Amino acid sequence: MSRGLWDRETVALLLIAACLPLAVIWLGYGGTGAALRLVSVGLVLAGWQLVFLLARAQPPSLAAAVTALAIAMLAPEELGPLRMVLGVSFGVVMGELVFGGWGRNVVHPATVALAFLGFGFPGVGWPEILLPVAWAAIPAAALGIALGVMHWPVIAGAVLTGAVTTQLGHVPAATLPAAAVALVLLVADPVTSATTPLGRWLNGGLYALMLTLFASHWAGAAPVQIAVSAALFAALAAPLLDEAAIALWRARRRRRHGQP
Repeated sequence: MSRGLWDRETVALLLIAACLPLAVIWLGYGGTGAALRLVSVGLVLAGWQLVFLLARAQPPSLAAAVTALAIAMLAPEELGPLRMVLGVSFGVVMGELVFGGWGRNVVHPATVALAFLGFGFPGVGWPEILLPVAWAAIPAAALGIALGVMHWPVIAGAVLTGAVTTQLGHVPAATLPAAAVALVLLVADPVTSATTPLGRWLNGGLYALMLTLFASHWAGAAPVQIAVSAALFAALAAPLLDEAAIALWRARRRRRHGQP
């Protein structure tokens, strides 16, 4: 469905525009290797979109560009072509395309792919998010909010909760760059994040709390692995958080009108 210019691909294009600061800085530091990694992931995604276009007449989406960027930036290193293709394929098919494409999925396909790669190949090292790349998440989030494709309560809930836990010493500083990138690319996705006002605050706060839990008790886990796992749990809980917010609203409404 669409409302004026606000159809699915308009949102996808605005998401791509919002993520450009992250992409430019990451490619600037990663060079040719990062560019090849992004292109290879994009080709796998395009191939699966073509398969579903031919099999189901399911239209492709430009949102695959954001998925490709998230996987290319956060996927474990030195996987090799076969394992990378396997992980990307699992993520995009099981996380998005089987549900009817982007806009109908429950969990971000990049989150599914990254979690699959992390649990399937635990011995492979995760990338390090450089500090300049993490700083680029700030203009990316600001653009996403200004363009209306990222919900500011999700980001604010994560930042406020993370600030408290960091001050209490529960989150190592080394985890923060990966946490910032995953927040923008995975958690703040307009499709898979919570949709109610209270649910969005809780969604961002839950991401930061899960990040704190993993950082404190998951010995030996890499910062990117911690951030991806926290994003997965936050996405899975988003529908429940919305249900809780709606139930609370209904309870308040009944009390306001004197209903039992």
